[in-house]
Amino acid sequence: MEEKGAENGVASCYQGFDPAAYLQNYYTPPLADLERKDSIMPWKLACLHRAFTEGDVSGELLVDIGSGPTLYQVMSGCEVFNKVLLTDFLEVNRQELRRWLQDEGGCSLDWTPFLQHVCKLEGRRPSAWTEKAAKLRQVIMDIVPIDVHCPQPLALDALPSAGADCLVSCFCLESASPDLAAFTRALGNIGRLLRPGGHLLLIGSLGMSYFSVEPGLKIPQNPVNEAQVCASLKESGYTLIRLEVYTLPQDMRGLFDDTHGEFFVKAMKE
Repeated sequence: MEEKGAENGVASCYQGFDPAAYLQNYYTPPLADLERKDSIMPWKLACLHRAFTEGDVSGELLVDIGSGPTLYQVMSGCEVFNKVLLTDFLEVNRQELRRWLQDEGGCSLDWTPFLQHVCKLEGRRPSAWTEKAAKLRQVIMDIVPIDVHCPQPLALDALPSAGADCLVSCFCLESASPDLAAFTRALGNIGRLLRPGGHLLLIGSLGMSYFSVEPGLKIPQNPVNEAQVCASLKESGYTLIRLEVYTLPQDMRGLFDDTHGEFFVKAMKE
C-alpha cells in the first residue's frame, strides 16, 4: 500500500516527520516521567496493563494501528497474544521500529525503562525486562504500511481471513483525520480488520488542535472530546466497555501541544 493513498492534506503535514525528535519530546521527561505518579506515561501503561490482564481480551493476533515510532503500547499485549503486527503510514517510523526489532543498535530511544515499568506492573522484577524484550521481538510478526482512510487499510494478505482478535491504537486516528467525520470513518475502516467480538483499545488526545516536533513547526490535529469519541465508536459498530480520562497537570501543559488530557477506551466490535 503506497503512502499516497492517504488523505492528501493530512499526509502533507507529516512530510519530513522526524521520529527521533518526536520521541525526545514525548517519551522522555517531563512528559514521560516514569517516576512521577501523576505523569501521563504511567497512566497509559497502567490502562493498557489492566485491559490486557482482565481476562476478556484474548486470542492469537494483536494488531497495532498506527504504531508510530513507539513500542510501549504492545509491551503488555505481547504476554497475551502469540502474534503482534505493527503498522504505520510513514516509512521513517517503520524504519525506527525495525531498528529495535533487529536489535542492531541505532534506535532513537532506549525502551528499557518502559519495559522495566511494565514488568513491575506485572509483578515481576525490573531486571526481567530482558525477557520481556526477547518475548516482544519473538511475537512481532511484521511491520507493515497502513492507511486508515482506505476501506481496506492493510494489504489483503496481511491478516488471516478471520481478522485480528484485538486492535490497539494510540494517537493515530485523530492525528490522521482532518475532521470528526474522517475520524469516524477511520474507526469503521479499522473495524473491518477486527473479528466480531474482538476488542479495540484506543488511546488519544483530548482537545488537541496541534502538536510540534520541531520548534516553530505545528502539525494540525483533529480535536476530539469524550462525547465525540463515544458517538463515533457507536456509529462505527463498537460497544463501549470503558472510557477513562486523564487530565494533564498544569506544569505539563503547553510544552509541545495544546491538549488538556487523554482518553483510554476499551470497546468490543459488535
